[in-house]
Amino acid sequence: MGITQTFRLLALLCLGAFLSGCAMFVEQPSYEIVRKDGDFELRDYGSAIVAETRVDASLEEAGGQAFDRLFGYISGENRVEASISMTSPVTQTAASEEIEMTAPVEQWQTDSGWAVAFVMPSSYTLETLPEPTNPKVTLKTVPARRVAVIEYSGTWSEKRFQRHLDELEEWIAQERLKIAGQPVWARYNPPFTPWFLRHNEIMIPVQK
Repeated sequence: MGITQTFRLLALLCLGAFLSGCAMFVEQPSYEIVRKDGDFELRDYGSAIVAETRVDASLEEAGGQAFDRLFGYISGENRVEASISMTSPVTQTAASEEIEMTAPVEQWQTDSGWAVAFVMPSSYTLETLPEPTNPKVTLKTVPARRVAVIEYSGTWSEKRFQRHLDELEEWIAQERLKIAGQPVWARYNPPFTPWFLRHNEIMIPVQK
């Protein structure tokens, strides 16, 4: 990530997140807590729209490779229909639109690597979001879902991810919940946030 992108991201995510690790002034998806048990929660999320890209990389490398594509999309690498003037000739040109950053950044495994997604602000629909100019970025709707969640802080290492994933799967088994989808790794902080201030989650869809 270049210096310019770093400072732009800092402005979007806010300095408070860097200093405190919890003062996130960006929009986050709303949810209802069904049950809470220490670091574990059962949540109901509504549907959401995400900008998604897929990379063939390891868990730790996938986020960095995907970030430039997704950040490029919300920073203006998209098509917006410009207004057409009622004169002769009638012309139409491509413009770009910047989209506010939200949290978290989500990542889950696919057959050929990892999918990484930015959740779009709730003010947009699939019809009003501008089309990405990068063919490797796609827009899609994630349906409403119930998820089991574990929260943790610290580094984004695969070892820590796997340890907390194991703990979440044990809790799901204890609660007699039925898994209904792939684990989703959710990160709420920019990459320059100190590791001990980071807010991370793993979410696994479960049946209601």
